[in-house]
Amino acid sequence: MEEVNISLKESQSRVRRIARRQVKKSIREGKVPGLDEVARSRGLVIGERENSIFSDAWMLIAILALVLGLIANRNAAMMAVGIGLSLIALVSNLWKRASLVGVSYVRTFDRTHVFPGEPVTMSVTINNRKLLPLTWLQFTDQAPIAPTERGELAVLASRIAGNYSLQNTLSMFGFEQVNRAATFRFPKRGFYKFGPVRYQSGDIFTLFTIDREYRYIDNLIVYPRVWPLETLALPAKEMFGDINVRQSLFTDPVRTQGVRDYQPQDRFRDIHWKATARRGELQTKVYDPTSGMSIVAFLNVATFDKHWMGFDPELLERAVSVTASIVSYAAEQKWGVGVFANGSVPGSDQPIRVAPGRAPDQLMRILEALASVTEFATGSIEILMHNESRRLSWATTLVLVTAVVSEEMLVTLVRLKEAGRRVTLISLASEPPPREAGGLLIYHVPPTLPAFENGIPAGSATEIALNTIPIPKEISLDINGPSTSD
Repeated sequence: MEEVNISLKESQSRVRRIARRQVKKSIREGKVPGLDEVARSRGLVIGERENSIFSDAWMLIAILALVLGLIANRNAAMMAVGIGLSLIALVSNLWKRASLVGVSYVRTFDRTHVFPGEPVTMSVTINNRKLLPLTWLQFTDQAPIAPTERGELAVLASRIAGNYSLQNTLSMFGFEQVNRAATFRFPKRGFYKFGPVRYQSGDIFTLFTIDREYRYIDNLIVYPRVWPLETLALPAKEMFGDINVRQSLFTDPVRTQGVRDYQPQDRFRDIHWKATARRGELQTKVYDPTSGMSIVAFLNVATFDKHWMGFDPELLERAVSVTASIVSYAAEQKWGVGVFANGSVPGSDQPIRVAPGRAPDQLMRILEALASVTEFATGSIEILMHNESRRLSWATTLVLVTAVVSEEMLVTLVRLKEAGRRVTLISLASEPPPREAGGLLIYHVPPTLPAFENGIPAGSATEIALNTIPIPKEISLDINGPSTSD
C-alpha cells in the first residue's frame, strides 16, 4: 500500500458544544453572538464545504516570483507578480470567510393551511447585515413543487420527481435587504415540507467558494377536498330552514319529530307503543336532527379486499374527500364531530384518532388528520370500530366510509345496530351494496366526482354547489309580447 489517507470528522454534538461555549463567551464579554455560532449551537447547520480553484501551486509561484525578482536585481515586474498573487490569495480567503456572516434567508407564507388548487404565496426576505458587499450569493431552497411562475412544464416535472430546487441568485450591497415572492398551487392533499436551505457565496475574484446547508424546515398542510353533500348524492338536513326531507343522513335519538308506520328494518327500541295502541298498528319514532348530535366518521383506507393487492390512489382520495365532506357538514351544523381511520400518518404505525368534540378548532384538527392519511392500513376497520365504539356515547352516530364492502364489515355494523347503535354505511364501491343487509342505513356515492383539470378540481365546492341551481330560460321582449327562447 503506497499511500494511506486518514480523514477525521467532528461529530455534530461536539460541534454544537463548541458553538455553545463560544456563544456563552461572547455574552460574558458583552458582545453580540454571531448568527453562524447561534445556528451551530442549535444544530441548524447540517454541513459546510469549501471549494477553491486556488491551489498551493499559486503560493509557490508567488514565492518563486518574489525570489526571482530579488535575484534579478529587484526586478519590479517579477516582484509585482509575486506580491499581487499573495494579496489576491489573502484578500480572497478573508472575503470568503466573511461572505456568509450576517446573511439570513427567511421565508414566510400568507397561509399554511389550504385546500387543493388554492394559491399559496411564499415571500422570501434576504438580508446582508454587514458592511462587506457580496458580488454573488446563491440560495437553493428545496420545495415540494415548482412555483407557478416557472411554467406548467416545470410544475409537471416537479410533481413527477416529488421535489424542486428553488434557486435565488443575486448580488448585495452592505446592509441591503432583498424581497422575493413565489406562488404555489398544490394539486392534492398532504403535508408538504420546505427546506433545507443551501447558502453559497465567495470572494470577489470567485477563487474561493463556501457552501453551507441549514436545517430550515417549514411545513404546509393541504386539506382534502370538501364537497357539498348534494354533490356526493348524500341526503342531509335542509340548509335553508326547517323543511321536511324524505330521509336524513344524521338523526338524533334524543328528540322525536313524529311517528310513522313500522318497517322491517326498524329497531325494536324505536317503536312508539302509545301511538301503536291508539292506531292498532306498529308505529316507529321519527327523530329530528338537532345541534346536540355527535357524529364519528370511520375511514377505511383499504381499497382492495386484500392489503397485499396494493391500493388505488384515486379511490383512496375519494374516500378521504367524502369523509372530510361529511365531517365538514356536521361541524357547520354545530354537531360534535370526530374521526377514526385505520391509516397512519407518515412515520407512524398507529391509527388516526380524533375524539368527537365541539371545540372551535375541532374541524381543523380533523382535516389535518385526514390530510396526513397514508395508504398503509394499520389493521382492519372492523376491529377499530368495535374497539372505539365502546368509548363513545350511545347518542353518537357511527358513519363508516369505505371503498370496499366485505361481509365482515356488514356483520360488524349489524351487531352494532342490534346493540342499540345508530350506524350508517357509505360505500364508494363500483357496485352499490345490497339494501337489505340487516336493515342498515346504506348510501352509495357515485364513482365519479366533479371533473379535474391537471390534477386540480375544475371548480370550488361553492361553485359546484351553485351550478346545481337551475338557471331560468331567457325571456326576450318584443312588440308582440314576451316569448321564450331555447
